[in-house]
Amino acid sequence: MKKNILFVGAEAMPFAATGGLGDVLGSLPASIAAADPEADIRVVMPLYGQIKDVWREKMTRLAQFTVRLSWRQQYCAVFSLVKDGVTYYFIDNEYYFKRSSLYGHMDDAERYAYFCKAVMDMMTQLDYFPDILHAHDWQAALSVVYLNTLYRHQKGYGNIRTVFTIHNIEYQGKYDFGILSDVFDLDFDRYELLNYGGCINLMKAAVQCADRVSTVSPRYAEEILSPEYAHGLDYCLRDNVGKLSGILNGIDYVYYNAESDPVIPQTFTADTLDKKYANKTALQKEIGLPENEKIPLLAIISRLASHKGLDLVTEMAYNLMKDHDAQLVVLGCGDIRYENFFRELEAQFPTKVRALITYDRDLSKRIYAATDIFLMPSKSEPCGLSQMIASRYGAIPVTRETGGLYDSIKGYWEDGDTIHGNGFTFANYSSAELAERTRAALALYADADKRARLVKKIMETDFSWNVSALRYLELYSSL
Repeated sequence: MKKNILFVGAEAMPFAATGGLGDVLGSLPASIAAADPEADIRVVMPLYGQIKDVWREKMTRLAQFTVRLSWRQQYCAVFSLVKDGVTYYFIDNEYYFKRSSLYGHMDDAERYAYFCKAVMDMMTQLDYFPDILHAHDWQAALSVVYLNTLYRHQKGYGNIRTVFTIHNIEYQGKYDFGILSDVFDLDFDRYELLNYGGCINLMKAAVQCADRVSTVSPRYAEEILSPEYAHGLDYCLRDNVGKLSGILNGIDYVYYNAESDPVIPQTFTADTLDKKYANKTALQKEIGLPENEKIPLLAIISRLASHKGLDLVTEMAYNLMKDHDAQLVVLGCGDIRYENFFRELEAQFPTKVRALITYDRDLSKRIYAATDIFLMPSKSEPCGLSQMIASRYGAIPVTRETGGLYDSIKGYWEDGDTIHGNGFTFANYSSAELAERTRAALALYADADKRARLVKKIMETDFSWNVSALRYLELYSSL
């Protein structure tokens, strides 16, 4: 039976994205389309001002209509293009989506309520009703809620089944009940569905309404049942545990490919690792570090936030750099405490440390290609893509055993000539354990033969979407 799947999300690469959600919606749909050529895979997202003309020029205008959101009557147009066997729809409304940034605006609740309402109205306008509506994170949560509360009785909507994926449970879409009818266009007879802890919780409502709920790694699906990881949503998830599962994310193997990446100075493969070190010296020259291909280069590429484990790094970084002939590059921005810490660390070790307080996707790929050891000591990590990308570019990951890090990186050990694992891992949230595992990685780096064998194994670890796409197809088939 042919499957018709509509992904609903706030961002997707390469059109507009800020993080992992965009990476997933930019690569998972195409992987599912490739895994099941009979499936009709489509994605809908806002037409942000950030979407470049090179994509706009390829779009076709399909429909124009008015979306009613409470007392508002808002313009909407739908544009489309086809890429990698996937049809992408773009919801156009410049008032809501031609902004300086994708998120962080005072009216985000209204913006994404409008988006979800427009997605539902789009179906009638295009005479397209999917078998499965697959919504992602709180910005798309209302598409599941609206389907069940406002549209289910209308022609065409009755047989749509729903999947809701939690990418990061920390962001749940919480609002005061004072805007329930005025902004969300829902009556107070929906109070119990939306209520969680005395406020509107859009993620909770989507979990309640969805036929299946997924997260982005098996371990994270277990963790969010506990108060430690659930940010208050554990009661709701335990009540709905029968429809909860975890499927590990993958990465785009075309976009992240050391063998053909156009933005790195020297391409290489697992069989030509010697070429990797030209990327190290090129990066050292670019950022003003002493050029030396033999010195181990460590890297952190991350949003600078506490749950990324950066407090552990602040506790061990000084001694690590003092005791070892090594270099450290940090790329990211966020919490001013961590930005200032890494700037100060660079001032203390000007020939060893570079703090690049910015967001630059091409620069991140040059760092991945240059790096020998990649640090990712997260306190919580729903899936994490950086450890997979680093592995794809031949960096040895040092990770904490949580969420998707636990599912993707296994501890290195040897049995005779056989290498097990694909990185260095630690269990407790401890700077001492991070320091010990990092020093172990540095010790292995000093053994050129062991290093080459481990790096080759790391690069050959399969982090593509191939397996996960099949898991999602199984999930859809269950509905």
